[in-house]
Amino acid sequence: MEKRIILRGFGVGALGGLLAFIFARIMSEPFIQKAIDYERGRDAAQNALRKAAGLAVDPEGAEVFSRGVQRTAGIGTGMVLYGLAMGGFFAVAYILVQRRTGSRLRPRVLALLVAGAGFLSLYLVPYLKYPANPPAVGHGETIGQRTLLYVIMVVLSVAFLIGAVVLARRLTARFGSWNATLLAGGAFIVVMAVVMLVLPPLGHLHDNVVRYGRQVGETPLPLRDGKGNIVYPGFPADVLFKFRLYSLISQAILWGTVGLAFGPLLERMLAPAPRTATATDPGGAPTATAA
Repeated sequence: MEKRIILRGFGVGALGGLLAFIFARIMSEPFIQKAIDYERGRDAAQNALRKAAGLAVDPEGAEVFSRGVQRTAGIGTGMVLYGLAMGGFFAVAYILVQRRTGSRLRPRVLALLVAGAGFLSLYLVPYLKYPANPPAVGHGETIGQRTLLYVIMVVLSVAFLIGAVVLARRLTARFGSWNATLLAGGAFIVVMAVVMLVLPPLGHLHDNVVRYGRQVGETPLPLRDGKGNIVYPGFPADVLFKFRLYSLISQAILWGTVGLAFGPLLERMLAPAPRTATATDPGGAPTATAA
């Protein structure tokens, strides 16, 4: 039974990843291209400044995969595999929660709740502190630190959300289900707000402070020459905003698909087999037998 549930989790996860890819291909891809074009233009301006100053020019890196492959098969494969992983994680979480709740909630309702919790803890809360960035936003020397900080945010978000659920269950007997949920939700918000205040902004990382000064993030500012004149503008704010917005919507599509598709599949799997009348008893009354 559990293997069949997990397989269905993989299936709806892959479907969610595919739908998220289709959305991203249509809506996000133009802004990714704009970010790449910006990065190329800024690199050219930076190299021109270095040449004028008599400094060595950074060589261009080799392109492992063409842009055409990246924007189609590359991102598509990546999002479907990501959906598979999230679908498997969701199915395991569903099984664990269902064991605790029993049959008090229909599979459709429970699936939506678990999917919502997954979207909240695995993406939305970490996103509020460290949102997704397009190409050209982020410095290569801080990749390791940024990855570590994001993983910390995800782990703490999941851990404290589980803690909030446990707290709500313990408070239910005293305050009732609704008030207990509100209190536990408020506690989760407060704790995560403290976590976000404690963890550093990306612009405060040591390498960024040394090379660029203390900033809020790693979004490129205007490039200036030795006299302070702007030779290349900062990263376009509208490109950054829309890329982050569409990244958020893509994740909402993935998790929404998982939550909406998994419940009906599970209910169909758990539905009793139909019965048909195929025989009669000695008195002439029909006897139902399993189909």
